[in-house]
Amino acid sequence: MVSKAKIKYLKSLQVKKYRKQEQSFLVEGAKSVQELLGSSFEVTWVGGTEHFLQAHARQFASRKIEAVEVNATELAQLGSFQTNETVIAVAKMKQNSLPDLKNEFALVLDDLRDPGNVGTIIRTADWYGVKNIIASDETADFYNPKTISATMGSFCRVNVFYTNLSEFFRENKLPVFGAVMDGTDVHQLDFGKSGLIVIGNESNGISNEVSQFVQQKITIPKFGGAESLNAGIATGIVLDNISRSRK
Repeated sequence: MVSKAKIKYLKSLQVKKYRKQEQSFLVEGAKSVQELLGSSFEVTWVGGTEHFLQAHARQFASRKIEAVEVNATELAQLGSFQTNETVIAVAKMKQNSLPDLKNEFALVLDDLRDPGNVGTIIRTADWYGVKNIIASDETADFYNPKTISATMGSFCRVNVFYTNLSEFFRENKLPVFGAVMDGTDVHQLDFGKSGLIVIGNESNGISNEVSQFVQQKITIPKFGGAESLNAGIATGIVLDNISRSRK
């Protein structure tokens, strides 16, 4: 049984203001919570079905995590997804720390507003072994429940650092590639051994403030009639071509 106070607290974590205030966030669904329990995130509370709690009882005990049994109906009320019938968890946010970028490729998200897109990009980055993402302050919140859900657990392995991009680029020493409509074909470009890949806003592309730092414009060639590509899909195509060029 979950108390009214706890329900109110869990509901508050669906709002960015209160997530920031509490320095905590929600993770919903068996797949994502299992990934969470195996990660370095500090987990403070879990509400799950009897089966899930029994399966992970040792982890809860060893890490001193408060675990409460709830049914499927309660789970639908506690979280933001009606389809979650297994478990919901609360974890502590990590410090927003600038990664030490050296001989690697990292993504830069310039004002991406859709949490589903951001989550998909995190999941795609994880697939291609990209460990770090730099995001503008305006980009959708990493800890938004929709972002976390869309990562399918990849939020545990990919670091997202939020900052003022202009300030970041002034200190950057890696090559900067920008995904635009009129650049060099990604299928023909040698990306080298490291760099930053800038993905722009869903509607407006890369901002003027950031475009001045782009050293190499890149384009995914179009063969049909679609006006544009989803940001997550475009990111996957670019990362796949980077992987090919490195081989």
